[in-house]
Amino acid sequence: MSEVETDGFSSRSSQSPLEVYNMKNRRRGLALIFNWIQFDPKLKMNPRYGSDRDCKNLEKSLTSFGFKVKVYNGNLTDSEVIAKLDEAAKADHSDADCLLVVYMSHGEKDHVETFNKKLMISDITDKFRGAECKGLAGKPKIFIWQACRGSVFDQPVDHIEESALEAGSVNAFPAGADFIMCYAVAEGYFAHRHKDKGSWYIKELCKQLENYGDSLEFTELLTLVNKNVSERKGKGETVKGKMSKQIPCFASMLTKELYLKKSSTKYDN
Repeated sequence: MSEVETDGFSSRSSQSPLEVYNMKNRRRGLALIFNWIQFDPKLKMNPRYGSDRDCKNLEKSLTSFGFKVKVYNGNLTDSEVIAKLDEAAKADHSDADCLLVVYMSHGEKDHVETFNKKLMISDITDKFRGAECKGLAGKPKIFIWQACRGSVFDQPVDHIEESALEAGSVNAFPAGADFIMCYAVAEGYFAHRHKDKGSWYIKELCKQLENYGDSLEFTELLTLVNKNVSERKGKGETVKGKMSKQIPCFASMLTKELYLKKSSTKYDN
């Protein structure tokens, strides 16, 4: 198939009926990184050692794509997280391309943890729906979740059925258009993180953004990340020392093709 130029790079095919998101605004947009290592002792949750490495890799990678990166490390409570999100939702996004939010913590199913208590994922994403945040209406809103979604260690099999890789029920995700939800792991499963090197998912995501962020459409890049993470293996106590696996997933409510593409023409203010 022949290719067609769009914003200085090639679209997947001239036969594609999809439009491409406009990424030629004055600013790339905000990238918020929420990162927890320690938690309130009352919660009896293990520290997330290695997440500081993920945070540094993400900050470097997202800055190279023109995002204005805000990092929130430390012991943010649920009310403090909501305050930061409210501030971002009320900001002027009229001259921005998109929004990106990374949340790195413990989690399970439809919630993630703050320092002191859980937050529903929908309570985070709903603040950026078109009706609540008009400056982002029609623009991509990228959410990246580095958190467990259960306590089951995925295990290797000789032949993987297609149904085993499904991303989970769509009704758990925001209904608003132009969102994409990027999960480190499929619902119900455990997400691997090395205490020194960081998490499997964030490490691979940053690697592929560096390798192909200028050329691949974003959902294609995420599929490549899925593939490479799925080929890794580790040890999990809950499977009695057997090799354990991990498969990320994403749910896209995007309505156009999304190309991030590095740019030297974006501004931070």
